[in-house]
Amino acid sequence: MITQDPMNNVYVQGREASEVAQFMTRVYGWMSLALAVTGFVAFYTASSEAILSIIFGSQLAFWGLVIGTFGLVMWISAGIRTMAPTTAAAVFLLYSVMNGLLFSSIFIVYTGASIALTFFITAGTFAAMSVYGYTTKADLSKIGSIAMMALIGILIASLVNFFLESETLYWIISYVGVAVFVALVAYDTQKIKDIAIHGFDGEASAKKMSILGALTLYLDFINLFLFLLRLFGSRRS
Repeated sequence: MITQDPMNNVYVQGREASEVAQFMTRVYGWMSLALAVTGFVAFYTASSEAILSIIFGSQLAFWGLVIGTFGLVMWISAGIRTMAPTTAAAVFLLYSVMNGLLFSSIFIVYTGASIALTFFITAGTFAAMSVYGYTTKADLSKIGSIAMMALIGILIASLVNFFLESETLYWIISYVGVAVFVALVAYDTQKIKDIAIHGFDGEASAKKMSILGALTLYLDFINLFLFLLRLFGSRRS
């Protein structure tokens, strides 16, 4: 099938629309499963004082978990092409479990009602921007590049504010963070659609690329949720 490459605005050999839709369904399926696992683990962990004391009562355990989650996402991002599909899936799900352990703290800091409200706001925003990224004919690569540069700025500003503890800078980072990840949802969706059209070869490659796409959107969703929680979350008294 000859189709249009949305990233370069040229016509290339691509896949049928049904094959693209099947690939994207697989991506969203893996993403949804990972989010469900993270949410369940976070909620369960928050209700267990024993697990909480192990994770947050020891700096060694906490930082080990942080470094472990970072290592896993780097491993799957860099090495997924050489992994077996089952290995990629297992690493992705393990990563979602470890994130759930870390994110259990939000159930302690914020009320359940505000967490639920923020989740639905995040889901609605994510869905709208993902549909836009999937259907738009515009090239979003420039927006994606700007968003990535802004993300680096957020990381630097967050590090600086760790020492300054400026409330004004905290809110600026929060609003900019929401804008950045709203843009990244649309950009990453378009990028994944491009992969679905002509970015893999064979069923094994399709499985691995769908997991990598799911990881990308999972990270977008999680980060958008966390920034929105800073805006809409109600802290427990």
